[in-house]
Amino acid sequence: MESGESRRGELIDAIRESIRGICGLPDCRSVFRKVGSNLTRRIKLLSPLFEELKDVNEEDEEGEGEEKGSSDRGGRGAGEEGLEGFELLKSALDDAKVLLESVTQGSKLYQAFQGDKTALKFQETTERIEDALNKIPYADLNISEEVREQIELVHAQFRRAKGRNDSLDLQLVMDLDIARKEEDPDSAMLKRLSEKLQLRTIDDLKKESLAIHELVISCGGNPGDCFEKMTSLLKKLKDCVLQESPDGNQPEVDKEPMKHRSPIIPDDFRCPISLELMRDPVIVSTGQTYERSCIQRWLDAGHKTCPKTQQTLFHTALTPNYVLKSLIALWCESNGVELPEKNRTSRGKNSGRGVSECDRAAIDALLEKLAIGNADQQRAAAGELRLLAKRNADNRVCIAEAGAIPLLVELMSSPDSRTQEHAVTGLLNLSINEGNKSAIVNAGAIPDIVRVLKTGSMEARENAAATLFSLSVIDENKVAIGAAGAIPALIRLLCEGTPRGKKDAATAIFNLSIYQGNKARAIRAGIVEPLMRLLKDVGGGMMDESLALLAILASHPEGKTSISEAEPIAILVEVMRTGSLRNRENAVAILWSLCSSDAEQLRIAKEHNAEETLRELSESGTDRAKRKAGTLLEMLQRINSSSSS
Repeated sequence: MESGESRRGELIDAIRESIRGICGLPDCRSVFRKVGSNLTRRIKLLSPLFEELKDVNEEDEEGEGEEKGSSDRGGRGAGEEGLEGFELLKSALDDAKVLLESVTQGSKLYQAFQGDKTALKFQETTERIEDALNKIPYADLNISEEVREQIELVHAQFRRAKGRNDSLDLQLVMDLDIARKEEDPDSAMLKRLSEKLQLRTIDDLKKESLAIHELVISCGGNPGDCFEKMTSLLKKLKDCVLQESPDGNQPEVDKEPMKHRSPIIPDDFRCPISLELMRDPVIVSTGQTYERSCIQRWLDAGHKTCPKTQQTLFHTALTPNYVLKSLIALWCESNGVELPEKNRTSRGKNSGRGVSECDRAAIDALLEKLAIGNADQQRAAAGELRLLAKRNADNRVCIAEAGAIPLLVELMSSPDSRTQEHAVTGLLNLSINEGNKSAIVNAGAIPDIVRVLKTGSMEARENAAATLFSLSVIDENKVAIGAAGAIPALIRLLCEGTPRGKKDAATAIFNLSIYQGNKARAIRAGIVEPLMRLLKDVGGGMMDESLALLAILASHPEGKTSISEAEPIAILVEVMRTGSLRNRENAVAILWSLCSSDAEQLRIAKEHNAEETLRELSESGTDRAKRKAGTLLEMLQRINSSSSS
């Protein structure tokens, strides 16, 4: 490989890593959360381009020397001009990561006082990224139409952002100035500041104090005149928080001493955050148990760690601890202690409007059986949850918020096939809700769903395929599902399933193949042969799905080769002649992909009298079909002219 190509490959890898690093940063909770989130979102949208370029580079390396066309596919993109855009983008993304880290991890007060400077840095970073995107030679890159369209949209977003000046909130600037100067600022203004700066509790203020201390150390003990401003304002905010809530959201165990006759509450029954007796204990991913309302407030504040162990949470799902809840109830009954009345604001506030009291009670009872019931009870409970999740949208929200998702994920490993079916179908029904899709993936469901797809009963396999399709609506899930080995199992279902199962498998593969890397996985797993069989089976009812899938796979270099080897021309010409409008469009698109880079396929199309059908299609087909048919006719006319000469 030439040095230019080698350098471009290195830059593509480095840019991919930069994008991943930026996407992995915690959510920005500072005064720059809006501009920071917008920049992160735009950078994330660059990912498909560089993932596809990575795949193209690997294909070029594998095929180097095998065909002449592959050796010069990079064109000017491999030269110095082509490298300039990648170099500039890599540098801009590295600086963007440093900037985003500074506003997600540093002192919030320091960022507020340095607001104009930080806003200018965001503006300069956006301009540098947009300038770099201008210098990337997209015309010389071997990328699909879908990715090319997306990158044009992203580029337009950066262009628009470049023309905007995102300065700090004017009200915030005024409040900061007044709060700094006045000895006794207005409490309403201080409360407004604590909200905007995300310094609402004593815990928040302690972290801010630590961040200021670390800032002083990093500045060699000389942070400048803003140090006094920050410490003075921090004290005023602390006084305001304590005045609003005397406990400052922090437990003060001795504030209300227990009556002399009150029994001592076992430590295991107390929430580690509030130190109060738990009424609704839930388990986080580290295995620690907390009172639901307390840990939910912690998570809502943007924390990603377990408060007790400081370990990073793998996911934020809360699983009810029914065993502990039962023990607490028994202890309360034995000691004459009244269990704290359950506050309905936790789950009912968001989802209770459309969920009947009967359904809510049923959901709680079913989750208890899922958690601590025997095998028969778990199977029955999973089956009922499956039906409740299917019933209406409010149930789907309530079931997920009650903590059902991690329990259903665990049940997919059950040795009982019927339990497995209920669990995966329950997740399928829950995934209809957009918010639940991320919760299912965060609970680690994808590998378990793929395992059910490979080894479960036919019903479980088909519903697993439908679940993967539902989850793959989110772009980043396409990559994870493909990497988990789903595509070979979906192809097997495409061959063995019932008519409904085959359609579920085909739909899932189609959606996954929007990501270029999954196209290669499907082709290498041998998808073309079964698709051709289904295409030729006129009464099988799979012609629409087969043509749509072949059309998207034909845009991949390996796909063209594999489809050409299956000798598809005769059936494609027949579909172009007699098929539905949509199928004729897909058939001519496949034929165009095959013939545009292979004169032999064009000659075969001519032998099958494709010209007459193409003329008709160029007049009566869809807009896309007309364009493809017109191009193919021009190619055939060139062949005719060559023959005459």
